[in-house]
Amino acid sequence: MFQYKGKLVEEMEIESALRKGMRTWARWIDHHVDASKTTVFFRSISPQHQGKQWCYNITQPNMDETYVSAFPKPMKEIIEITIRSMMIPVRYLNITKLSGYRRDAHPALYARKQEKLLKTEQQLQEESHPDCSHWCLPGLPDTWNRLLYASLVLDTSNSKHLVV
Repeated sequence: MFQYKGKLVEEMEIESALRKGMRTWARWIDHHVDASKTTVFFRSISPQHQGKQWCYNITQPNMDETYVSAFPKPMKEIIEITIRSMMIPVRYLNITKLSGYRRDAHPALYARKQEKLLKTEQQLQEESHPDCSHWCLPGLPDTWNRLLYASLVLDTSNSKHLVV
């Protein structure tokens, strides 16, 4: 649920909600940020792990070099079009595909270790809803931070404030 134009909205297509949210964010940045003093970063979101990329009970990184992210193309386009249309320049840190290779790093498997002793694998599979927006293994969030750090170091105007 969220509030849009003064009304509480309980249901909305995900692409429509993302588009509205991105527009609101972009307008705020364009109206409140001074590009001469501030660098704005936008980090993409974690990928969905569905179908062949399902992450439940995965304990090794994806080593398939032909891997294609399951992240919906329309959502990626909404983000990229919004950023390109903004008056204030935005540094886009696209971590979606990179993160897709580490579908083994979600907490769902590790949080359910104790349950596994009490339940069958089929029961766990039916009950499992992997948490693809949170990461627990070292490496992946560290890589996101290194990408941000590299972007900061490469920025020639280090005297700016940051908005992430």
